[in-house]
Amino acid sequence: MYAIVEMAGQQFKVAKDQKVFVHRLPGNEGDKVTFDKVLLLDDGKITIGAPAIAGAAVTAKILSHLKGDKVIVFKKKRRKGYRKKNGHRQAFTQIQIETIATSGHKPAKAKKETAKPVAKKATTKAKAVTKKEAPKAAVKPAAKKATPKKTAPKKVAKADDLKKVEGIGPKIASLFVEAGIDTFTKLAKADIEKLKEVLAAAGSRYASKNPTSWPKQAKMAADGKWDELKEWQDNVKGGVE
Repeated sequence: MYAIVEMAGQQFKVAKDQKVFVHRLPGNEGDKVTFDKVLLLDDGKITIGAPAIAGAAVTAKILSHLKGDKVIVFKKKRRKGYRKKNGHRQAFTQIQIETIATSGHKPAKAKKETAKPVAKKATTKAKAVTKKEAPKAAVKPAAKKATPKKTAPKKVAKADDLKKVEGIGPKIASLFVEAGIDTFTKLAKADIEKLKEVLAAAGSRYASKNPTSWPKQAKMAADGKWDELKEWQDNVKGGVE
């Protein structure tokens, strides 16, 4: 005799005394759990639920809680200097099937929460004021102070994403921003020797980079020629002509 039952969002084919690993279940070791979403039963005659079989249930005992093998998740973005590595271990519960009931099980009814009546606040009538208020002395309006005119804030040019240029990663882009080269227009007008000086100041790792084509790419980006820039980057490997 076997049954196909849904446990913790997954479907399993189980038989009596069988041990199964399922997603982590609430409860302690030794507790009994019941699953009433039985989709199929075979006790000599196959019964199929629609979707579940009424009255059928599978009872199991929690043996232990444990974690599965570690899975490494690695993400990388090409030419962006982006790398991220994470590990994951799925939590499981080992159970042992004790009984498979074909009928007679009644599903537990969900408790209805009854709204508590809100106590009404006692309203008090305002008492009539019998005493007359003394007349208030007239207050002379204070002289208005001249308020200085607000000057409109100066518009600051928004920095461009220099990583759009082939060969420039996040670190090199930050080096150029610190050096005052934070837009495509400034990079297009920058001298090659100045760019090399900025790279050399950051260390030998960046001094080996060749910025010869970066102003040319930045000029296309500044002019909004993105299709032309993409075609150029696809044809030129590594951003070096």
